[in-house]
Amino acid sequence: MLEVLATGAQALVQDLGRPGHAATGVGASGAADRCALRLANRLVANPEDAAAIEVTFGGLAVRAGSDLRAPLLVALTGAPAPATVDGKPVGHNALVRLGPGQTLRLGTPPTGLRTYLAVRGGIDVPPLLGSRATDVLAGFGPTPLQPGTVLPIGPEPDAHPLLDVAPVAPPPADTVTLRAVLGPRADWVHDPASLHGSTWTVSDRSDRVGMRLIGGGLTRCRDEELPSEGMVRGAIQVPPGGEPVLFLADHPVTGGYPVVAVVLDADVDRAAQVRPGQRIRFRLVDEP
Repeated sequence: MLEVLATGAQALVQDLGRPGHAATGVGASGAADRCALRLANRLVANPEDAAAIEVTFGGLAVRAGSDLRAPLLVALTGAPAPATVDGKPVGHNALVRLGPGQTLRLGTPPTGLRTYLAVRGGIDVPPLLGSRATDVLAGFGPTPLQPGTVLPIGPEPDAHPLLDVAPVAPPPADTVTLRAVLGPRADWVHDPASLHGSTWTVSDRSDRVGMRLIGGGLTRCRDEELPSEGMVRGAIQVPPGGEPVLFLADHPVTGGYPVVAVVLDADVDRAAQVRPGQRIRFRLVDEP
């Protein structure tokens, strides 16, 4: 087991989500940066959809159970938060051994927003609708971690790790460019091209539900209401105020504001690592 000693801003149990339930009002949720979660699990030879811990802006501290018969094998990916085991620095995108009673602590990452901690065997909390993901919008799945939470670890998989370190570049600290296609309601704004002709700043009101963008030049040309429509991860909605919202992992399954563009699924994980105050640009492409 792992005992949670500190959580930082937010620490959640996440896997690859529970797709396929939107018709009943249940979103897929899952890791905000799915690529980072998959890499962490591959490093410790878990199945890619095993549950891990998603940490926002560092600050996590966990302690291995004192009755372990062998060290836990863990891996950290995503935002490169400085990490120590009992005060000794350990690597990122690399295998780390956590012995009985040892404590792993994360500092504040210099770039990126979300760090993933995978444990060989996976976080073995009870699944709900086939997933262990926490949906913060719906209040669905495991509750956010708190100091004192004890997380059970599942049995080790039959596969064994194949490498010690993965050569992965850290998330960028400067402007991030995201590819997008025009959405079904692009004609609801005066100049859809201004979406990619502007540089946007990520608001501090952003979260796992959506990234709120400020500072661009997008204005709506229609004020009437839309019937609610189905929403997807990566959809860019424009509320009446004109400040777009880019939907992330815990987005609602329906929405009534016009979707003027959709970020390519391959780029949504990169969006999940953009910090408040950081800038993004959109590059419109013809095909997803």
